[in-house]
Amino acid sequence: MTRNIALVILLAGALLAAPHAKADAIFTATLLGSNEVPPNASTATGTITVTLIGDFLSVDEMFSGLIGGPATAAHIHCCAGPGVAAGVAVPFTFITGFPASTSGAYDHTFDLTSTAVYTSTFLNANGGTAAGAENALLAAMFAGLTYANIHDATFPGGEIRGQLIQQTPEPSALMLLGMGLTGLVALRKRRTAK
Repeated sequence: MTRNIALVILLAGALLAAPHAKADAIFTATLLGSNEVPPNASTATGTITVTLIGDFLSVDEMFSGLIGGPATAAHIHCCAGPGVAAGVAVPFTFITGFPASTSGAYDHTFDLTSTAVYTSTFLNANGGTAAGAENALLAAMFAGLTYANIHDATFPGGEIRGQLIQQTPEPSALMLLGMGLTGLVALRKRRTAK
């Protein structure tokens, strides 16, 4: 019986730890012209997933159908909510593989401890150090005050944009945790009844 209880406790602990072992936080956004400032009628779409693991920020972005021509720039902007424009914090450069096309995908991991990750304006506005820039960026991300967008020749201010929103653990993981804890309570009651 004690063995069963220990197994249930280990299962519950594993379920709690699993999301954190994979990532400290995950942020996502859907990029649309209607999210830009000012909004536009672009039919282009995109998605972005930003995963934070320690001091590393992994960006996975896909987009299609830019009507203003090939992408000329893409970034994470900080620090503003929906409907407000902000400066560039982290540029996605063609050097790091951002596609100069109307449709494409981008996958890159940034080391947030490097000053080279940030624009000089963002870096200087946050103490001139990577640590200051990282702290400001992460605080804004967790507060919902960062967004990603893609620019092109017709839309130099951005054709599509999406506010980065932190994702919560999947309900299925929480359900499994609840089932494990329920089993633990049932075993405890059975043991106490004997």
